[in-house]
Amino acid sequence: MKPFLLLATRAEDVPADEEYALFVQFTGLSPEQLIRVRLEAGPMPAYDLDDLSGIFVGGGPFNASDPPSKKSVVQHRVEAEFHDLLDEVVARDFPFLGACYGIGTVGAHQGATIDGTYREPISVVPVTLTEAGASDPLLVGMPREFEAFVGHKEAISVLPSSATLLASSPTCPVQMFRVGSNVYATQFHPELDLDGITTRIHAYADHGYFASDELELTLAAVRRAAVTHTGRILRTFVERYAR
Repeated sequence: MKPFLLLATRAEDVPADEEYALFVQFTGLSPEQLIRVRLEAGPMPAYDLDDLSGIFVGGGPFNASDPPSKKSVVQHRVEAEFHDLLDEVVARDFPFLGACYGIGTVGAHQGATIDGTYREPISVVPVTLTEAGASDPLLVGMPREFEAFVGHKEAISVLPSSATLLASSPTCPVQMFRVGSNVYATQFHPELDLDGITTRIHAYADHGYFASDELELTLAAVRRAAVTHTGRILRTFVERYAR
């Protein structure tokens, strides 16, 4: 089998390593079958898409809607690299699944409006599939409504015409979309379990996702409901695209 690629941007080792471990766990891939590249540490290597089965993008600290003057040199580099990669991915309709930061990369590439209108605090929210989502092959076996972990400072407020809306939540209309037949993005985190999001809450306590006195409230918010279905999306992606 050709390997899958995980493009990551987390600079903190503990949540970065746990993110990779969770992708391995939920995809069912071995470490040899899931190549990780930490883009915050250096330039994106050149990959021939013919040598890969598919691409995952994890979450991260960058916000596509930040003013250019507030973006670091690293963020500018990473955004340029994603733009070039997505030129080829979208043109070839190559298997791609971006989670959280991944929705910003695909959304920005396709001309979506991305801003803070529908930001969501770190929590569990009910996500509902659209008619298109309920019939999408990647979402086969998913309930029409399911709980998911979220936590983001920006979101897509206007979806581009090239995208098909697959899922929404009451506080964020664009929770998942598809471009073409094989390029997917989610605002929620399909790779997270309770331990994983707890690690991130502690790791990013001073990153503006919640006030300094809201740590316990935030930890309680992610325990509000059980999240049991989202990891299936990653396994189905692998089953559908492994070659």
